[in-house]
Amino acid sequence: MQIKVFKFGGASVNNPSGVRNVAAILKRYVNQPLVVVVSAMGKTTNALEEVLNHYLTRDPIPMIEAFERIRDYHSAILHELFPEPDHPVFGEVGSLFDQLRGTIRKGHLFNNESIDYNFEYDQIVSFGELISSAIIHHYLLRAGIPAYQVDARELIRTDGSYREARVDWEITEPVIRERLSGLLAGHDGKGGIVLTQGFIAGGPDGNTTTLGREGSDYSAAIFAHALRADEMTIWKDVPGVMNADPKWLKNARKIDLLSFREAIELAYFGASVIHPKTIKPLENANIILYVKSFRKPDLAGTVIRNMDSWKISVPIYIRKQNQVLISVSPRDFSFIVEENLSNIFMILAKHRVKVNVMQNSAISFSICIDGFPVETHQSVETHRGASPHRGASLPKIITELRKDYMVRYNENVELYTIRHYNQRAINRITKNKTVLLEQKTRGTVHLILGMI
Repeated sequence: MQIKVFKFGGASVNNPSGVRNVAAILKRYVNQPLVVVVSAMGKTTNALEEVLNHYLTRDPIPMIEAFERIRDYHSAILHELFPEPDHPVFGEVGSLFDQLRGTIRKGHLFNNESIDYNFEYDQIVSFGELISSAIIHHYLLRAGIPAYQVDARELIRTDGSYREARVDWEITEPVIRERLSGLLAGHDGKGGIVLTQGFIAGGPDGNTTTLGREGSDYSAAIFAHALRADEMTIWKDVPGVMNADPKWLKNARKIDLLSFREAIELAYFGASVIHPKTIKPLENANIILYVKSFRKPDLAGTVIRNMDSWKISVPIYIRKQNQVLISVSPRDFSFIVEENLSNIFMILAKHRVKVNVMQNSAISFSICIDGFPVETHQSVETHRGASPHRGASLPKIITELRKDYMVRYNENVELYTIRHYNQRAINRITKNKTVLLEQKTRGTVHLILGMI
């Protein structure tokens, strides 16, 4: 079988017309073996994180209000797509919301000290994908598209590292092949469509785990790798991989062809178009990746594949806002040596802080990290297994570093990474801004910028 894997993100199904558009795209592939991976609708993941935050801080009224906003949002989509009040989709989605309500209510039974934030995150936030897939599945059937819905938690098996679960490939691959091969063949052998969820998986104890924020791309790559698919397509709201985010850089250009190696570099440095873990499973199985527009599905998009050599004709810009630049120096102005670096990274690891750029001189070590949401400056220390920026705050990290070092820091700076840079590209970014740190290699420049 020549199997395809499609992934549709939240932006593609954020309203009824988006769901209809997905169905219109999939109608082209009826009677072909196709796995469709869907994300939560619109900004549902963010909304569920709000529910979670109120759940953790024991704020029942705002928690229920946030829950009801999510329910009302999906209810509006349901009533437009399914005019009949007795359609079975209402029962299925209603049952999922009942389960979610039960999950958040049980939090009042525990003391703060007993709550594992990462575990609770996965049990609550995962409902976004479950609700989305239920709605989309019923609409596909309504549109005359025969599709089978399967639960990704029964197929992708992981360890118990909640929020950043690691895939157990030895279990996952044979389970996916065994469970999906017959469905993909279809009842008449002409091919079938299988619909499942991105982002979510199943842990060894049967609890829900997740694969990391924006992890639906990775889910699709797992299915593609396990099934040895011929190709995978990520459907986006842009024509393909752009050389910059068109929302902030005018005249951004589409890149027609990328190597897997270049895509890995871009994902590593923070390009939002592809999840960082997505590429390796595809590269290992030599599966072509397409990035295409769900608004204009006939356009060619971007092709990402194995290539021995390639040439990029334009600089590629990656922008990360809300960054913090921290510079650390020994109090006695001695050299920064391995013992200092080990101690600094132990502090960062303790708070689960990811370093985006690092640079050292003889007596100083500088790092650029993601900024902290305002609310985490009033850190919640009672949650075990703290997530990145949960149970930590910038003041706490600075205070801990200052026990042994002199520390200076700049908040709300911007990190720009330019691949295949030239001086014109650098000038374009640095105009009217202060360069706080610049780091160059042959192919990449990092610029940490503040306002003049």
